Amino acid sequence: MLAIAVPDTSPKGTVIAVGQSLSTVNVGIAYAVLSALIFGVYLFVMKRWFTEYPSPVFLLLTYSIVPIVYLPIVFVSNEPFLPAGNRINVLSSILAVTAVTAVGLLTLFRAIRVGEVSYVSPISKIVPVFVLPLEVGLLGQHLSPLQVGGVVVATAAVYVANWQGTALLAPLKRARQSRPAQLALLSAAAFALVDVSKRVLMQELAIEPTTYIPVMAVGIAVLMTPLAFRYQVPPGWRGDLPKFVVAAMFVAYANHIVLLSFQLLPASIVSPIVNGQAIVAVILGAIVLDEAQFRARLAAAGLAIVGIAMISVG
Repeated sequence: MLAIAVPDTSPKGTVIAVGQSLSTVNVGIAYAVLSALIFGVYLFVMKRWFTEYPSPVFLLLTYSIVPIVYLPIVFVSNEPFLPAGNRINVLSSILAVTAVTAVGLLTLFRAIRVGEVSYVSPISKIVPVFVLPLEVGLLGQHLSPLQVGGVVVATAAVYVANWQGTALLAPLKRARQSRPAQLALLSAAAFALVDVSKRVLMQELAIEPTTYIPVMAVGIAVLMTPLAFRYQVPPGWRGDLPKFVVAAMFVAYANHIVLLSFQLLPASIVSPIVNGQAIVAVILGAIVLDEAQFRARLAAAGLAIVGIAMISVG
């Protein structure tokens, strides 16, 4: 059993410590798996529709639309947009996590720009390797040995999914002397800190997704604005606005679902499952776009299923 803090559903909205039941674990895992599936389709759509857009331009346009498409969820929610009494702390906490998110995005794009995708991608996806020691060291999280094994297996699945035919450990062996690898590792560490921070925001601070997502989206858009102006926007971007709306819906609703998972589970469990989005994306790419290494992708999917099963029964 895991002992974690989850938001109370009472009117006061206090945070209580409870013994986490197997059903709660399974619900949290179901949220994480669903968000991974949605994020995986989003990554595939992003690759299919937006390859001609510079990354800051794509992020600016997409995240500017996220608050708009997310409004229906905000309106139907019974939670206040900003909790009374600690609004400054809530906003500052979300903006701090948003800034780290921006660092992760920018270092990842920079790593891809100066290095080979087949080399950078596997390294950038080992986020759970950083999440586990961060959560254990900073938050005192305890996982069973089987769950730790599941985290390792699920992390390996993400790594294998991004493998593109070179020696399996080659990216890691070259990491010490490679600038792209160092940037990719920095990106992975940043996203690990983001995942752990999301767990703290959702559980210890009891911040609702309907508060986090709009503030985060606006923050990302603002941070990307000066960078986007350095690039020329493709002339047909207005015709692509419906596609950006679809991309924003993926971002908004996948983030909402994954935050529901962070409300129930430790980041060290959620992170390897959500990062399985890469497996979904590469399998779709192999099937629809006839990309290579399809057997490796299927092996990665099998490893992910095994890892999730180990976490569930641990």
